Amino acid sequence: MARRLKKRFKLLLVFMIVIALGFGVYCFYNKKDKEVIKEDNKKVDKIKEKVEEPVVVEEPVEEPYMNVLNDGGIFKEYYGIAYNRMINMSLDEKIAQIFLVRVPLYDGINILEQNQFGGYLLFGRDVTNITKDDLIAKLNKYQEVSKIPIIIAIDEEGGSISRIKNNTNIVSEPFLSPMDLYNQGGMDLIESDLRKKNSLLEELGINLNLAPVVDVASEGAFIYNRTLGQDVNTTSLFAETVVRVSKESKVSYTLKHFPGYGNNVDTHKGLAVDNRTLEELEGKDLIPFKRGIDAGAECILVNHNIMTNIEDEIPASLSLKVHNILRNNLNYTGVIVTDDLYMDAIKVYQDKPSIKALIAGNDLIIITDYLEGMNEIKDAINNNEIDIGLLDRAVLRVLAWKYYKGLIQ
Repeated sequence: MARRLKKRFKLLLVFMIVIALGFGVYCFYNKKDKEVIKEDNKKVDKIKEKVEEPVVVEEPVEEPYMNVLNDGGIFKEYYGIAYNRMINMSLDEKIAQIFLVRVPLYDGINILEQNQFGGYLLFGRDVTNITKDDLIAKLNKYQEVSKIPIIIAIDEEGGSISRIKNNTNIVSEPFLSPMDLYNQGGMDLIESDLRKKNSLLEELGINLNLAPVVDVASEGAFIYNRTLGQDVNTTSLFAETVVRVSKESKVSYTLKHFPGYGNNVDTHKGLAVDNRTLEELEGKDLIPFKRGIDAGAECILVNHNIMTNIEDEIPASLSLKVHNILRNNLNYTGVIVTDDLYMDAIKVYQDKPSIKALIAGNDLIIITDYLEGMNEIKDAINNNEIDIGLLDRAVLRVLAWKYYKGLIQ
């Protein structure tokens, strides 16, 4: 009996030990599970907090040249190839590309080879007392020493502004002014004169004419004799005709002087202050430019008049607001070029005009003091005073234009 009780006691003890061990294991894992669940709950709460927090999306910083790439404009087919070329250019090469430089009096070939400008601008001294063949050879040499083919430009409006009129080796008789042509034979005579002029300029190696003047002015005004001398509708047809006929040749034309010179004084000699409102300009002066843009204008030149009702105290050529009218109101996507920065309206009254011209939105800058202009822009970029994207925007458009023209193959 005692042995039986002892045996049962041992079995009970073993059973109790097993129960105790099982309970201990249960408590241990139950505690662990609760800790895991607690930790998981904390993680879920954190995720919820993140999801419930407002998500702040940083807007990508858009480089100024992106506006060019996406403008869907006249040079759109060439932006890609122009961009690929641009990204392999040095800072100095980019800066040089936006300058249309007056041909230096001496050593023009070596200076071009050293600096690689975007273009050369010919004046009377460059095309006088030289034979036709020698001029062609000289302009060909300009292209030969240029890593990127250059714009070779001239002011050949006809009439009083005709650079080659005094060289009978090149022309037997000077080109007439648009006003004289129209008075003698209407738009038909203007067309035939354009074709004759284009043929000569192309033969010489000139690929940009800084003409026509599509301003509307009153008789007696400084600019009047260089205009067509007709009303806004006829002047608009003139702008369209010049652009259309220019497409038959390799010579591009330049509508000037945006936003319309009006009856202002000569900015070669000093300041011109223009008090016309934007509404007045839209009703007359901007119309010929718009007509030319719709016809496919590649280049527009901006004057130095101070448009007080658009941006006071700043010449139009250096005014962002004036350029925005051209880009945004008139939907122009071609090249914008300054009038010559050597004119007194700029030279005497403006400090560091090349920087201001770039900030305003010009793609090409006409300049005589090229070293000063190039150094101004380089210093401003290196000192973070201006964004290099502004330079890239101008370079991209100039290169795309050169591809469009077939200058760069």
